Amino acid sequence: MTVLEEPASFDVVVVGGGNAALCAALSARESGASVLVLERAPEAERGGNSAFTAGAMRFAYDGADDIVELVPDLTEVELASTDFGSYTTEQFFDDMARVTQFRCDPDLTEVLVTQSLPTLKWMRGKGVRFAPIYGRQAFKVGGRFRFWGGLTLEAHGGGPGLVDGLTRAARDDGIEIRYEARAIGLLHEEGRVSGVRVRTGGRTLDIAAGAVVLACGGFQANVEWRTRYLGAGWDLAKVRGTRFNTGDGIRMALDADAMPWGNWSGCHAVGWELNAPPFGDLAVGDSFQKHSYPFGILVNARGERFVDEGADFRNYTYAMYGREILAQPGQFAWQVFDSKVEHLLRDEYRIRQVTKVTADTLEELAVKLDGVDAQGFLATVRMYNDAVATDVPFDPNVKDGRGTPGLPLPKSNWANTIIDPPFSAYAVTCGITFTFGGLRITTDAQVMDTEGRPIPGLYACGELVGGIFYFNYPGGTGLTNGAVFGRIAGSRAAAADPLVAGTANARGRRDMSPMPADP
Repeated sequence: MTVLEEPASFDVVVVGGGNAALCAALSARESGASVLVLERAPEAERGGNSAFTAGAMRFAYDGADDIVELVPDLTEVELASTDFGSYTTEQFFDDMARVTQFRCDPDLTEVLVTQSLPTLKWMRGKGVRFAPIYGRQAFKVGGRFRFWGGLTLEAHGGGPGLVDGLTRAARDDGIEIRYEARAIGLLHEEGRVSGVRVRTGGRTLDIAAGAVVLACGGFQANVEWRTRYLGAGWDLAKVRGTRFNTGDGIRMALDADAMPWGNWSGCHAVGWELNAPPFGDLAVGDSFQKHSYPFGILVNARGERFVDEGADFRNYTYAMYGREILAQPGQFAWQVFDSKVEHLLRDEYRIRQVTKVTADTLEELAVKLDGVDAQGFLATVRMYNDAVATDVPFDPNVKDGRGTPGLPLPKSNWANTIIDPPFSAYAVTCGITFTFGGLRITTDAQVMDTEGRPIPGLYACGELVGGIFYFNYPGGTGLTNGAVFGRIAGSRAAAADPLVAGTANARGRRDMSPMPADP
């Protein structure tokens, strides 16, 4: 690894190496700034949480024409056999408000929603490729694929493909990226942030900057902070993504009098393979998740159901059900299915690293569910089967209303009797993705201080921003949020008055328009 020489100075320093950070770097460079990206991880583990995602991105669009603009290589056969529908800005707004219990910051949410499509088009212009999520977000019924849940496209190659594409674009644009370079503090001069202190190559050095963008994730990999802010038991959760998101950016900003903001006791947490490692494994990526529970039932150690598996599309429930699993005895649960829905299970159920049992009878399955009261499980399944409204047609593409009337804990949609062998069950625990608490920013992505004033020279984007997600999360919004505010943060940081005399002007920085132009 090349070691930074001292003294060093850049117009914009971006802390982080994932989607939000790289979008900020590309936007700043597009505006004429010299840019340095500091990635704490080694190059082999670059990309933060972005590298561990499936790459889905939620955005508002009016119809197939918008999809074709983002995926121009769709074939005529694919277009003829697919109902892409639409996902309007009003629907996006409604989903954000509903799943956050109307707590999401309205101004930040407006920026997120209205800039979602323009930002994906901008990313496409930077070389990022997108593809329809046929395997996870569309079921083929009546000869046509129909997308559901407002989630239609993913980055080609998933999260790793997204990081690779953005990294390649950054290098092509002359952006300097340093790995194993951990930012440990912010520098200050004349009432503004003027750079960062970095530990790299066995030494500590200061890097001057006209502006700093913090984009290095939440604190989910910090077990002490997790327990302090999320509460008892969260030390037992597995971390879905990078081991390097320990709250460094948040801590540095708080030390600079930044305002803590958002849902500090909340997080994105999902059903995750019981025997997955403590942190994410890039070789497996997002496939430790288990998100087909709407087509089966979830039971705990007592053999009892504890959530409404069909309350909504999985896009709107999966990020909060990890918390529910963590609260169960032993911090685990089993997802149970019968052969009727086997074809609907996502590809993640077929990986080698899975804790799975199968049986030809429910009685045989019951004794194979490790840690579960067998008689309690059989009683639960009998009650559930008796309650399924089999007269209501089953349709996985819509909330079909096929429920379980009369049960104390209902299943509201997609209820199928569990009677057709072979039966299968998958063991899950809680996997935490990212934390919801963080820093308060303006709509220009500038960090605010505890007096509610913007901190000169300091910007933030991505998972360390608070105020956008509370309690829950619409699937695919995280990457979009990082890209939207990363793009804004980079352009605003590039427009900040340079601290290092002559540095920016010598590189020809130009004035910025209110928003960077769409490609």
